[in-house]
Amino acid sequence: MKNNSRKVRTQLKKGHQGRQRKGDFTREYREHGFQDEDTLDRERLSGKGDLTRHRTVIGEAVTQEHDAIQFQLEIDESQCIRGRVLSVHGLDCVVAADDGKRYRCTIRGLLKNLSTDQRNVVAAGDLVYIRPEISTDAGDLNEGMIVRIEPRYGCISRTSKGQQHVMVSNVDQLIIVASVLEPEIKPNLIDRFLVTAEKVGCHPVICFNKVDLIDLAELQPLAGVYGQLGYTTLFTSDKNGQGVAQLASVVKGKQNVVVGQSGVGKSTLLNRIQPSLKLRTNTVSSDNQKGRHTTTAATLIPLEQGGYIVDTPGIRQFQLWDVIAEEVAGFFRDIRPHVNDCKVPDCTHLHESPCGVKQAVADGLLDLRRYESYRQIQTEL
Repeated sequence: MKNNSRKVRTQLKKGHQGRQRKGDFTREYREHGFQDEDTLDRERLSGKGDLTRHRTVIGEAVTQEHDAIQFQLEIDESQCIRGRVLSVHGLDCVVAADDGKRYRCTIRGLLKNLSTDQRNVVAAGDLVYIRPEISTDAGDLNEGMIVRIEPRYGCISRTSKGQQHVMVSNVDQLIIVASVLEPEIKPNLIDRFLVTAEKVGCHPVICFNKVDLIDLAELQPLAGVYGQLGYTTLFTSDKNGQGVAQLASVVKGKQNVVVGQSGVGKSTLLNRIQPSLKLRTNTVSSDNQKGRHTTTAATLIPLEQGGYIVDTPGIRQFQLWDVIAEEVAGFFRDIRPHVNDCKVPDCTHLHESPCGVKQAVADGLLDLRRYESYRQIQTEL
């Protein structure tokens, strides 16, 4: 990270659609011919361009890979309190401040108007500075305004409508929960989370839940591949408590986030780890074997044993963010060693020949399912 305190010329979100340049001259000529009185000698275009909005602010320029906001606004820290965002609900956030209080916060207008690739400017896990305000109601929370967001690390993001959806920030461990049944396991979804973990530098943990529903020998072909690659794999049951103590040990003292499909038992496992949470849970639909949403927003939960864990809403699809096709192979631990065996420059490992990766599959050195997962991700980018 590189900081440089100075005036920064920043771009704001665009507020309206400007006039479009006139086109279709050829089609109009063929249909109607040129009307001299309607033909302009030239067309004048604004030098400002479409929807251009800029403003000069004072702050520190930030160069950080996972930060969509490329500078920190200058604030009077003596009038502010540092804290961590627990949850985001629309335009309101709940922040646990360093003074031991919790604040219901709005977001500073300038932060909301900055032009970024993010869908929401604030995410659960963000370290922020807030300015306390006089409460206007008798609610349980104090009131404040988020005036600055600190540089991030360990952002778990996905693509949503062409924008970056930061699910959570500032985590160092990604707990991927997959149920062996009800709903059925999605290995490609696990692989997508693993690619993201490799990308942002988080330690991934794969937790196979509801193992009481099957014979563990049936799971070995899949779980064994991940174990051989060095990934931490756990086998848990939210019904009988199997593996819960091991999971509690893994998350202790870490900054964790739990991800997975709806209905895999994320919230139930967290209740097992810390019964005082009493998180809402639900059953899987008997009609389509899909989970029902119970967690509606990413929520940061402090752990009694130290550290914290972020419970996230269940997702059925996870479209990678800021990953290009050329680097996907490097994020697959089992594909990476065979890349140098390719004889074709810039090999995509899809249709080229001779290809070291495809040869590894043919020789049984690379799991076929993992390779097919790579192909699916590669062709989508």
